[in-house]
Amino acid sequence: VPNEVDKDNSRVPVIETGAGIVHTYFDRSGDLELGKKIIFNAKTRRPSVCNALDTLVIHRDRLGDLAALLAPLEEKKVVLYADEEAYKVLKGFYPETLLHRAEPEHYGTEFLSLKMSVKTVASIEEALVHIDRYSSKHSEAIIAADPEAKETFLKRVDAAVVYTNTSTAFTDGAQFGLGAEIGISTQKLHARGPMALRELTTYKWLIEGEGQIRPQ
Repeated sequence: VPNEVDKDNSRVPVIETGAGIVHTYFDRSGDLELGKKIIFNAKTRRPSVCNALDTLVIHRDRLGDLAALLAPLEEKKVVLYADEEAYKVLKGFYPETLLHRAEPEHYGTEFLSLKMSVKTVASIEEALVHIDRYSSKHSEAIIAADPEAKETFLKRVDAAVVYTNTSTAFTDGAQFGLGAEIGISTQKLHARGPMALRELTTYKWLIEGEGQIRPQ
């Protein structure tokens, strides 16, 4: 991962494999059972890697399902940092020792551990604004049944990998058929997303002719 000195002073192209501040948005149309499975996998499969879930963003209309949605995380003793609305819903259902009120610094944090923040939003638009503000442009996901919500999310989220109804744990070179992974680029040029050896190479054009000229 290059630091600012590397990027500012390098005499060769630098690819930044930046931090993974990863969100999953549970839409008002999201399926509860699907959400439970995806969130559990994204957060707990390998919490110390960059594709692990850091923040759950949930539509306010689905707060009634929040306790059930996050109940599986108790098994792994995941610590939650919830905003006030989510905290009130979870209190009494999620273990008191694992539930805390979110502070501003809990959003935009790559936890790399069994910790996760929870943010309540009133609309998909608000979810997109929150994600755009805090995302590291690594991997972002939506859990939704509504085709319009999924299309909006896919088109408007600026990240190397954007998922619908899928765990962000899939962001990996081998999973993408690239072979051994070198890193995951959060830039747009000259490589983006999971990288392997091919992404570190360039090419040149070799043209053999027999006197061809280009017409005026």
